[in-house]
Amino acid sequence: MRDFVALMRIPGLALVIATQLAARFPAGMYSLGLLMHVERTHGSYTAAGLVLAAFSIGMAVAAPVVTRQLSRVGTTRLLLATLLISTLSFGLLAAVPLPLPGVMALAALGGAAMPPVIPTVRTLYPLLAPQNTLTALFALDASLQELIWVFGPVLITLLVAGFGTSTALLVVVGIQIAGGLLFALARRVRSLRIPTATRKIGRVLQNQSVVLMMVTSMLMIGSFAAIEAAMVATFGEGSVDAGLVLAISSIGSLLGGLLAGNRQLTRWSLTLRILIVAAGFAIATTTSGFVGLAVALFVAGLGIAPALAAVSSVISRAVAFSDTAEAFSWIGTGQLIGTSLGSALAGIAIDAAGGHGGVLVAVAICALAALVAAVFRKAQPDMRLVIGDDD
Repeated sequence: MRDFVALMRIPGLALVIATQLAARFPAGMYSLGLLMHVERTHGSYTAAGLVLAAFSIGMAVAAPVVTRQLSRVGTTRLLLATLLISTLSFGLLAAVPLPLPGVMALAALGGAAMPPVIPTVRTLYPLLAPQNTLTALFALDASLQELIWVFGPVLITLLVAGFGTSTALLVVVGIQIAGGLLFALARRVRSLRIPTATRKIGRVLQNQSVVLMMVTSMLMIGSFAAIEAAMVATFGEGSVDAGLVLAISSIGSLLGGLLAGNRQLTRWSLTLRILIVAAGFAIATTTSGFVGLAVALFVAGLGIAPALAAVSSVISRAVAFSDTAEAFSWIGTGQLIGTSLGSALAGIAIDAAGGHGGVLVAVAICALAALVAAVFRKAQPDMRLVIGDDD
């Protein structure tokens, strides 16, 4: 805990953390909101899964290209331009009745234009904090982002229950505008200057550590998307219980990240942390009641933030500063591909076997993530060395 207190004393860091959380808050609401909105308007979880897939694929395809422009267009200009396009797209999706292809197109455009908040802030962190505190900083970041998943799912389910899915999504658009402006106009963000990358886009994928983190992230987030859809199907659209169970999982993740803190990472750390998540999901296959699922997802949550923190630490350690933003965007691309695949596979399984089918999909994907992390663990840098020692 002393590590976290020391971090908060760094000038400007607390404000950066707070504003980036505000800008990312809609992430805890859009996927679940879109899922419920499309299921209500088009009548199937398969349709909802297709829209979520389009949303995720839009982000995945555009993210590396958009992020590369941070060094060319300027951080604040790019954040504001993408914020405008994204919110207009989601506003139209929420307000205008459209056939499924039209909804998918707007979801894809809105996703493609999502402001690159995560690559921006994770590129900024090493400039604000000493290198020996970065593991703790990434653990804190991964933990605090769980506040998004604690309050986001509960808020969107309450909004849907009280006002319907269209109004709920419009509220999310308003939150995105407010949070996006706070982050883009923060002084430290406005002053960020990222050196122009000299290599062609995608060359960072020649780094084995980046590829491994991208694949494991894809599988991890795919399992999260599957469990989210499974909880909605288990408790019913608009049920507060679904949001509460997901929030309890996020509380577990928040606690896990704080406990992980500045612990020394090894090449086995990521595998062990993913296995905790897989174990929690496996427990969820044995129960369908609120209490049982809440306990199972709390256990799974204990490994989520620590695993994501490990991914961020590896990327920060493995690539040059000028490539950091692009590397994090590829991690995001992998995660979004995972979201689309996890949502689509879970949607099919749910239509065939109910919520239990979605849980089984989550277990299988998460177990595969742990296997990949274990088999290819030597692709990671030695995190015990300081930067430069293993060049």
